[in-house]
Amino acid sequence: MVLAGGHWTAFVPFAARWPYEVHLYPHRRVPDLTGLDAAQRDEFPAIYLELLRRFDRLFGGGRTPYISAWHQAPVGRRDELALHLELFTIRRTADKLKYLAGVESGMDAFVNDVSPEAAARHLREVGA
Repeated sequence: MVLAGGHWTAFVPFAARWPYEVHLYPHRRVPDLTGLDAAQRDEFPAIYLELLRRFDRLFGGGRTPYISAWHQAPVGRRDELALHLELFTIRRTADKLKYLAGVESGMDAFVNDVSPEAAARHLREVGA
């Protein structure tokens, strides 16, 4: 667990592909962005911006490059899949990027040298 609000929870997944990868889920399961209620929509910006600030503080300040992607349930699978956000940086450390190896690119088998527990701990430690 990295950060929790009244309506959202951010955590490092067990099998994270990137050294610093966070998933953000609303507490109330919804299939897509249109399913969010007013309370979830109101809280989201503060939680999201705090996660981005933590990413920036991970490596000594400054702007940390990141990728952010929403996942929504497609038509026909609305009951199976839930809305969530994936956020990760391509950095491993302040001066090292995470380059995908052949097995990662070719076989979709990621190798990660930062454990999920350590990544979550680092992200909690740099909290406001």
